[in-house]
Amino acid sequence: MMPDIPASRILDTDPKLFAEAKTHAPGPEGALPITPEMLLTQPSGNLFGLSQSAGMGWDVTRLLDPEFLILSTHGGLRAADGTAIALGFHTGHWEVGLLVGEAARELRNLRAIPYAGAVTDPCDGRTQGTAGMLDSLPYRNDAAMVLRRLMRSLPTRRGVLGVATCDKGLPAMMMALASSGPLPSILIPGGVTLLPEQGEDAGGVQTIGARYAQQQITLKYAAEMGCRACATPGGGCQFLGTAATSQVVAEALGLSLPHAALSPSGQAIWLDAAARSARAILHMAQRNIGTRDILTDAAIRNAMVLHAAFGGSTNLLLHVPAIAHAAGLRRPVAADWSAVNREVPRLVDALPNGPGNFATVQVFLAGAVPEVMLHLRRAGLLDTSVLTVSGQTLDENLNWWEQSERRALLRTRLTALDGIDPDDVILSPDRARQRGLTSTVCFPVGNLAPDGCVIKSTSIDPTLIGADSTYRHTGPARVFLTESAAIDAIKQGAVGQGDVIVLICGGPAGAGMQEIYQITSALKSLPFCKHVAVLTDARFSGVSTGACIGHISPEALAGGPIGRILEGDTIEIVINRSQLHGTVNLIGEGDERFSPEDGIQRLASRAPRPDLAPHPDLPADTRLWAALVQASGGVWGGCVYDTDTIVAQLQRGALSTSTYGDTNA
Repeated sequence: MMPDIPASRILDTDPKLFAEAKTHAPGPEGALPITPEMLLTQPSGNLFGLSQSAGMGWDVTRLLDPEFLILSTHGGLRAADGTAIALGFHTGHWEVGLLVGEAARELRNLRAIPYAGAVTDPCDGRTQGTAGMLDSLPYRNDAAMVLRRLMRSLPTRRGVLGVATCDKGLPAMMMALASSGPLPSILIPGGVTLLPEQGEDAGGVQTIGARYAQQQITLKYAAEMGCRACATPGGGCQFLGTAATSQVVAEALGLSLPHAALSPSGQAIWLDAAARSARAILHMAQRNIGTRDILTDAAIRNAMVLHAAFGGSTNLLLHVPAIAHAAGLRRPVAADWSAVNREVPRLVDALPNGPGNFATVQVFLAGAVPEVMLHLRRAGLLDTSVLTVSGQTLDENLNWWEQSERRALLRTRLTALDGIDPDDVILSPDRARQRGLTSTVCFPVGNLAPDGCVIKSTSIDPTLIGADSTYRHTGPARVFLTESAAIDAIKQGAVGQGDVIVLICGGPAGAGMQEIYQITSALKSLPFCKHVAVLTDARFSGVSTGACIGHISPEALAGGPIGRILEGDTIEIVINRSQLHGTVNLIGEGDERFSPEDGIQRLASRAPRPDLAPHPDLPADTRLWAALVQASGGVWGGCVYDTDTIVAQLQRGALSTSTYGDTNA
């Protein structure tokens, strides 16, 4: 219980502190290393910057060393011994300050000047089921803008190191770095947290509320498992959700050093990546290798290939196009993702895709990104001619990895520590096929999703898949306009076997395209959960499982037919997991059944539901974000701000208003 604090402790100060107050200080010793030419030609900002650097204690004889900026998503405040003074929003950014320090010391030792700044990030796990989720995806664009402004605010920078870990900070950082153009930039992934020696992973423990409501676990069990799930104080979650997938994508883009993604947070091998990244950015600067030399259309496609091979989070369908847009490259569309997923086999057995459900740190020891790339290179699925931040091509990186001591020792250590064969974690295409691993992402269409939607088809219970590799579900619609209403219905037993939960008003304009893991996790607690499907214009967490279809477009509040569904309508879902084809259709009203084509006409004849409305707590900031991303290509365009398009639309609107005013003058 917090103590009562009297007014005297707020207003009064120890008098001896007054006597110690000063108005002058001697200032740093020495002199700035400036020349007459600098005084005559340099902008005042450069000269004053030297004064400030000296004031902060930098050796004045080294003030003209090349300058490099380190940006991070660090959050919280740690004491020197690691104990908490102020908590961060999540474990993912709690330790990344250590990576900043390691990179900075290496830059300093190599005769460069490191600068450091931070834009912290929120936690999707912490905001699940709360109004905080309404700010989650919009935050990404805001953070990317601030990070870019910070980069430009050090005009003397020679390059930028970005340190980030989790769901929104990592994509935001990559979007910012992607804009670096001729200057080098490198992403240092913040790694992953370790598994508890006994207990559940961070994904599983997020379901304790729903399981307790269904009397599946005791209060004691929930309290103990919840306490130890985050076994170490730093790193992203132990499953292949958005955080881990973003780390994989960064390395696949060539923006991170080989075997940097998914490293164990807080450990020596994790810190080593920061030191080597500092060396790498100096190497890039010396050889005039810029970010635009790394991020190319071929690099974007390589990232999509690795996303498919890992079976990554569907949230990257929003983030990869945004990174491409920031780099001035073509944004991949749904057809591109679909084509890649049909061509590329899934090779990684990780949480939550299964079948073995290995943790991300175990994937790291098995070889992570470069090990998967070896298989993909043999299959001819990668462009290995692309340049990477190591200063070498991807082909050269993979040649090094294949023969490296690092690879041999870490794979052996996985077997010694956990008794796991690394070839069971990262499989060859033939072995993956024998184990039943299938591509993860399917893009259904239909009269309820004319512009498309997405499902992680591997998350469907395998016992529901027919001999023809097809999942079929037909059931009555249970319509909800808020996540909380759907959660209440699940916990109170009002959702039955065979139902189709339809959560609308969850898209950008409705709820900031909220992530609804709380619904999918609550469904897990039901004995018949595999027989309930979910349709939504919102999005899902990378750890979600079940027949969950999201990103339904257009969203309800943009006039999409999903906003015309009524309680009890019959919905048919068909997903072919081998061919990656699917449909989502209205096929019935009451006892009447009709074809999907007739369903188009039925939906067109209906007015939008009269109760459609944005979330009652939707912030004005998010409303503005939704309007801007809608003008910029919407969900399938990556939810970006396309400045040229937005400005053109505003100018057309201004011209129209001006013309209207002249006409009525």
